[in-house]
Amino acid sequence: GGATVTSTTLISLINQEGATILDVRDSKDYGAGHITGAINIPYSAFDGRASELDKLKEKPVVVVCKMGQHSGAIGRKLLAQGFADVRRLSGGMSEWQASNLPLVK
Repeated sequence: GGATVTSTTLISLINQEGATILDVRDSKDYGAGHITGAINIPYSAFDGRASELDKLKEKPVVVVCKMGQHSGAIGRKLLAQGFADVRRLSGGMSEWQASNLPLVK
């Protein structure tokens, strides 16, 4: 499902390579706090909405979930659909919050 990245690496990817963050948590969790600029497509709705990401196939996409358990499955789907650079946040949003990094609510 793509290589795992740390929170620090994710910040570099966003700032230097314009990485897109795909947050696959449900809307309620996303609304309670997410990484700035993250696109929310809940895991349960992914298959029906994956085409929304087609324009990002050549850019780095980092999949984020709650604890890291769903990001691998979504990462594999993105790779199968031809995405060039898929990664996932190690430890998910739990790790991001534990590092005291900013959230948008």
